[in-house]
Amino acid sequence: MRRLALSWPGSNRALDLVNFFVADVQTGFGPFVAVYLTTHKWTQVQIGFALTLGTVTSLVSQLPAGVLVDAARNKRAVASAALIGIIAAALLLALMPQQLPVLVAQMLHGFASCVLTPAIAAISLRMAGHAALGERLGRNARYASIGNGMAAAVLGATGAYLSSRAVFFLTAGLCVPALIALWSMSAGGFARAQTTTRFLDVASLRRLVADRRLLIFGICVLLFHLSNAAMLPLAGAAVTMRAGDLANLIIAACIVVPQIIVALFSPWVGRTAARIGRRPLLLLGWGALPLRGLLLAVLPGAWPLVAGQAVSGISAAVFGVMLPLLAADLTLGSAHFNLCMGILGLALFTGAAISTTLSGGIADTAGMPIAFLTLAGIGLLGFAIVWLVMPETRPASEAADGKLNPAVRE
Repeated sequence: MRRLALSWPGSNRALDLVNFFVADVQTGFGPFVAVYLTTHKWTQVQIGFALTLGTVTSLVSQLPAGVLVDAARNKRAVASAALIGIIAAALLLALMPQQLPVLVAQMLHGFASCVLTPAIAAISLRMAGHAALGERLGRNARYASIGNGMAAAVLGATGAYLSSRAVFFLTAGLCVPALIALWSMSAGGFARAQTTTRFLDVASLRRLVADRRLLIFGICVLLFHLSNAAMLPLAGAAVTMRAGDLANLIIAACIVVPQIIVALFSPWVGRTAARIGRRPLLLLGWGALPLRGLLLAVLPGAWPLVAGQAVSGISAAVFGVMLPLLAADLTLGSAHFNLCMGILGLALFTGAAISTTLSGGIADTAGMPIAFLTLAGIGLLGFAIVWLVMPETRPASEAADGKLNPAVRE
């Protein structure tokens, strides 16, 4: 009989709120930074450098952040420190929109985000246990998606009716309820769960690095974001050319509709992965990518692009649940869960960074439809690797006992 993990019902609700507010906070960065700096007379070159610095910081911080979270005895303290770092970054942007403070804020936010994501995943693993982790991750994705959608509306209205600076004061303020929710979780069992006594186990580290499944899934993650990352920006450019004054409304729909699908679909993904295994869900998520690219390439007009973008909600729901779930599968019994998350995060950022440059060049030289079809082809390659090469990673003990921890369904 498998050992049931401890779970605290109130803590599950608190973790829902953590995911909701963290998504709110992360939405406060990204495009809002570009708008804010533009109002302060920054050139496009200066804005591009600042945004690139944040992206590069996130890229190079993936592995160190994973190691840091693995080594930490208290994951909640690490997550809290990351949230405080994000508060500092938001306040730097709001109070000192000069070059040096902005660059420091971008680097601070990049590193803090790389720490916060695996820390929340590690807390989720401890609370739910491995067998119920899929459903817990589905809940994480649902509340994060709701937070993203609501934050985009609230922060957008704040920037429009107050000021661009107010967006970052609000972003810093939203970290406070996230911190309160984080520390309202029951302390029972956390200290024991967060003592990583095998962190320096060289043998388990070697097994992880040499694990063929990690290499295959890392390639699948890279191809996923090589195909996925540029589709929305390209769709936005296509909408702008086709729709004129309605472009902003259609782009908003292209963002909101997938978020609704993620919120509805993610818990089902987590439950189903525990019941029938990981591969069928991976095939569903990776298979949606080439379909999305094809629809975006061939659908006429502007509004039908929303239907093409809606397909991304399926792939986003699957990816958001399956990446940390497979990381837990690959590191079961070791203390390298967050290092594995960092390795996969490195593959994610690499694919996303290449995607925008590659697709932009193709769109300029061959046109939007060819760019979408190229991205669809890359997605089809990722789907083929999942289908033909990627093995099932669900542990045998979980396959034998399909029951989920009931406290996660509260």
